[in-house]
Formats: sequence, structure tokens, C-alpha cells
Amino acid sequence: MSVNKPLSEDLVKIIEARHHDPFSILGAHQLGDKTTVTVFLRDTQQASLNNELTLTRIEGTDLFQWIGKTEQLKTPYTIARIAGDGTHINSHDPYSFPSQLSEYDLHLFSEGKHWHAYRILGAHPRQIDGVNGVLFATWAPSAKRVSVIGDFNQWDGRCHPMRSLGSTGVWELFVPDISEGEIYKFEIKAQDDSLHSKMDPYGQQAELRPSTASIVTNTSQHRWADTDWMDNRGKADWLHQAHSVYEVHMGSWNRNDNGDFLTYREMAEQMVPYVKELGFTHIELLPVTEHPLDISWGYQTTGYFSPTSRFGSPDDFRYFIDQCHQNGIGIILDWVPGHFPKDAHGLARFDGSALYEHADPRQGEHQDWGTYIFNYGRKEVTNFLLSSAFYWLEEFHIDGLRVDAVASMLYLDYSREEGQWVPNEHGGRENLEVIKFLQHMNTVLHQEHPGCLISAEESTSYPMVSRPAHMGGLGFSMKWNMGWMHDMLEYMQQDAIHRRYHHDSLTFGLLYAFTENFILPFSHDEVVHGKKSMINKMPGDEWQRFANLRLLYTMMWTYPGKKLLFMGCEFAQGTEWNCEKALDWYTLDYPLHNGMKTLVSDLNKLYTSTPALYSYEFEPQGFEWLDCNDREQSILSYIRKDGEQQILSLFNFTPVPRKNYRIGVPEAGTYEIILNSDSEFYGGSNLDNNAEFITQDIPWSDRAYSIELNLPPLAGLVLRKK
Repeated sequence: MSVNKPLSEDLVKIIEARHHDPFSILGAHQLGDKTTVTVFLRDTQQASLNNELTLTRIEGTDLFQWIGKTEQLKTPYTIARIAGDGTHINSHDPYSFPSQLSEYDLHLFSEGKHWHAYRILGAHPRQIDGVNGVLFATWAPSAKRVSVIGDFNQWDGRCHPMRSLGSTGVWELFVPDISEGEIYKFEIKAQDDSLHSKMDPYGQQAELRPSTASIVTNTSQHRWADTDWMDNRGKADWLHQAHSVYEVHMGSWNRNDNGDFLTYREMAEQMVPYVKELGFTHIELLPVTEHPLDISWGYQTTGYFSPTSRFGSPDDFRYFIDQCHQNGIGIILDWVPGHFPKDAHGLARFDGSALYEHADPRQGEHQDWGTYIFNYGRKEVTNFLLSSAFYWLEEFHIDGLRVDAVASMLYLDYSREEGQWVPNEHGGRENLEVIKFLQHMNTVLHQEHPGCLISAEESTSYPMVSRPAHMGGLGFSMKWNMGWMHDMLEYMQQDAIHRRYHHDSLTFGLLYAFTENFILPFSHDEVVHGKKSMINKMPGDEWQRFANLRLLYTMMWTYPGKKLLFMGCEFAQGTEWNCEKALDWYTLDYPLHNGMKTLVSDLNKLYTSTPALYSYEFEPQGFEWLDCNDREQSILSYIRKDGEQQILSLFNFTPVPRKNYRIGVPEAGTYEIILNSDSEFYGGSNLDNNAEFITQDIPWSDRAYSIELNLPPLAGLVLRKK
């Protein structure tokens, strides 16, 4: 039965999905002793409330109504309907449930202080008044209308328009009778009446590309077994501990025989023992936050709360991290708060306006990368990013974040010509809003998660990046030492006969080595785009190239600063990194490549077991030159120390063996070689040398004692006093 009567303007707006407040019309509304229930039901033949009160169709529409005495309606009521194909469906009315978000949560979010905004925004299975369903919420202040769409309503934005929570800009709806696994998006009607179908910015799982919807996830079922690791991390003095990082792109570390990706669980079984054998203390993952393209390496993030579905579920990722922790390996996540892609399903123009990004392209677009820049002046935007950082640390037990492209965030004129950027309020080039955000983020993350490591990839001389915010710094734990990396690679690529003219490249880094807490990185960026692999950067014939790289690694592992090496570099992969295929594991069948892997493993074991090499990597008392002036022979030597032990490192950067080379030493006694990069075990020449060296009372280089030894060609020696 249907009723033919003139439609009110409100009902027309509901039908056309343009009503600003659907809860004022839909659901149950009491007037005196009567109650009216209005529901929108597409593809429905007939319907009733609680299987007893008939809902009457309003002629020519998909609206149904019941009007009766209030006491007749038992709540929470259900809607029983017969679909067009005759299917019987019984469900609860979304518009019979009150708002679920507290004013306190909304206030914190609006102030940019809700560290756990991901717990209120997004999609969360809930039980309300004994009814199971999913609570959806999103921030879209400029939208005319926001609806939840998915398989459960045939992706029809008319079915589930959301409630606007006023000036907060948040929209909310509890959809009963759906659960974990539902695929959904937000359909947003902009001020110009254009429609936008968006994945959930706070979604915690996404469809496998090329599909782009979000997936409702339930509370994790993973049972963590890393309590000891987490407890110890919080108590650790990380500044004075060994820190050696293996950087990994999960999609190309290895592949199955048929070329498919390994899953998170398969990587737990294969990668964890491999990294443990190599002796690295941490794995750093190129972004596993959801992203649309495999070949973007993950830096075009669309899901700031979603581990990519390429390799499995969120709990599968938790399993991988748990296995790392149980094997004594920390996990650092590459995180991208500097920019996001323009993909139509993502954050770009989310509510039809420049919401997460700046409207002015001089502030809001990265011309080099074709991406948008976050508007750090909006508290809700910085809250989004801060909440994402908390999410990975808390929900996934991540041990730290490597913040990508910090320089591009700090400078308003980054990669811009005159007239293409907007100065700050003082006329300067620094992004004051970014500085404030980074200082706040680093302060609260370190405060709430002691032992977490937040590192900056910052390529300029911006001061105090790794100094506390209360001292005027940015508050990062550590900073990548890009200057050292560039100097070393430029030097090593010189033909050995010319290196004496570039000797300052070896020594210049010590002028600033202790101004920041530095990480020494040979990362993925150095082995792509025609830069050549690490082994093919080295000059000379094959033997010399391998000797040069062994020499470089030996210096890196004994030089002040934490260590980072990209996957494949540990066995001197010959080709540049290709993110679309696995590493060239077959090269380990060749002695020189396998020798390089053995050297890296031995360097890690030496480093992690020798406090003199790691205790004072950020303080000058841990370093002392032996001889930094022998440029004619391209030889360098220094001491690493921790107050109790002194480790001597000597490096010959030419292919000429230096027989009977004399070097001053700090104390009298007997010295022994504890690592020789020229050893036959690594593919070296194994130049004859004594196992031990007794000091002689011959002053040398302002020292009272000295020893004489043979320096192998293109090699490093590490010695200690017995």
C-alpha cells in the first residue's frame, strides 16, 4: 500500500540525498502521543517495523512511513522488508541511534590534541543498545553531505547519509547489522554539488590495489609475545647502544618462485633469520603504509593507518614485527608526513575543498613530485599526522619512525624559484608551522614511548635537528648524515691515484660529526636512477672494486655514527635496485659476493660486541685521530674509545701495499688485528701480517710509542690492545 500526498521540501531533500540533517527527518520522531518513523528503503516491495507495524510507501518514492501511538513502538526497533527479488531482510534502523562521539573527543580533535584520533574517526565495530554494527566517522567540514557507501547498500549514497556534528566538521553514523570485513568508502557532496568517492583517511585496512576501498577491521586478534623486548626498549640507553639498520623494500627483497610477493608471514620466516645472521640490530621498512602504485616504493601514501594489503592483513604484519622482536631485532617504519598523492580516491580535495592540503599551490603543491603538501596550520591536519605516528607505535609495536624528506617540510622555498613560494610571517623561508608540529610530535612521542627512535632524513644544515625541543631543536632522536654519505661516495669513486687530492673529503665530516646524533646511511636512494649499485660505483678492476667496497664498509662501521645499509648492498649486488623484482640472490654463489656478506656480518658482530665502537658515537670523547694528514699515501687512522677500551682503525685507500708502515699508538703494549677487510675470508689478498704487534719506544705523530705493520692494498685494519 502507498500514500499519495505532496512531498515536503525536507522529504525531497532526503530523496535527492542533499539534506544537511537527515536525522531530523529519518528515524523515529515523537509529537505528542504519536510517533512517526520515516525510512529510506531502496529495492523494497513492502516493509514493517518489528514485523508487526506496517510501513507505508510514500507514492513514487523509496520512502516508507509509519505513524501511530508511541507505546506501540518497541525500541530498538527492526525493519523487516521484502526486497525486489523476494528476499526477506531484517535489520535495525541506523537513524534510531543517538550520536556516539563525546564532546570531549571532538574538542581534543578540533584543538589538535587527540593523540588517538584513530580510535574515534574511521570505522569501528561497536555494540550499541545490544545491537552490533559499525560506527563510521570522518572529518569533512566543507561537505554538503557525507554518506557511507559499500556493498551493504549497493554503493548508493542515498541510503546512509551521515549526521553532521556541527562546527567540528565531523560526520558520524552507526550502521547496524554489518561487521568486520565490510568494504566501504565515504561519498561526499561538495559545495559545488560534485560527488567524491573517498577511501577512509583513518581506515585501518584497504583493498588490494588497483581497488581502492577501505575495509572495516575489528580489534586485533594477535597475541603479542614481545613483552621482554618492549620492557627493555623503554629502559634502554639507546644513545649509547649499537644501532645497525638493514633497510628493506618488502616488495623486492625476495619473491616467490612464480614472481609473487612474499607475505608478511613468509617474510617473518625468511627475512628475520637472515637479518639475525647478518647481525643487524634493526630493520627499517620503506613505507608499508598503503599506497596505490608498487613502483612508488610506498612514498605516495594514501593509507596513513593501513599496512599495505599487498603482503597480508594487519595482524599478519603484527606477526612479522613480533617475530622480529622475539629475535632481538627492532623495526623502524619509513613514514611520510611531508606530502601525499593527488589520487582522486585519497586525501586530495577530500571534501571538495583544499582540506588536508593548502589551497595556494605555492604552499600546497610539490612541483617535483606531483603531490600535495599538508596544511600544517590546520590543527585537525597535524592531529591526523600525530595520531598516525601514535598508531604505528602503539598498535603495531613499531620501534621508531624514519621521517621522510624533512628538508622539503622545513623550507617554504624548497625546490622553488623566486616568486613561487610564500614567505613566513617574518619574511623568512622556514615553515614555522612545520617546526612547531615536529617539535610537538617528537616531544610527546618520546614522552609517551620511551626508547622509540624518530629519525629525520634531513639533507641541509638546519641546526639542532636531533636536539630536544625545549632547547630549541626539532626533537628528533637522530638525523641522517647526508653530507658524510655524499663525501664518502664522491671520494671512493675517484681513481686511487687521484685520491690524495681529495683527502679532505675523508676528514671534513669530523668537523661536524658531533653537532647532531648522526646515522651514516647508504640507502635505497644511492642505488637507483643511474647512480649505479654500490659495487659499481667503485673504480678499478673487479678485485679492486670489491676491495674498495670492503674498505668503505670497514670505515663506515668504525666511524662515529649509527649505521644503515640498504638490502642487497650487503652482498654487493651488481645491478641497480629494481623495485619490481627480487634481489639477485644468485650472486651469493660467487666468492667475492659471499665474502662481502661475510664481512658485513663480521662488522656487525664486531660493532655490537665492542663498546668502544658504539658507546660514544654522538660525543667527541669517543673519537681521536691517530693520523689524518697522510694525504700523499691516502692513509687514514683514528681511535674509537669508551673510557676503558681503545680500538685503532687504519685505512689504505690505494691499491699499493704499504710495508712496514709506522703508526703512533696511545699506550705501550701488544696490539692485535681483530678485523682485516683484506682477509681471504672476504675475498681479499691476505697480505702477510703479524698477528700481534709489540709497541716500540719510538715516538711517532706526537705519541710516545709506535708499532710497525703492513697495510694491505685498499683495505682497513681494526686493532685493539691485548
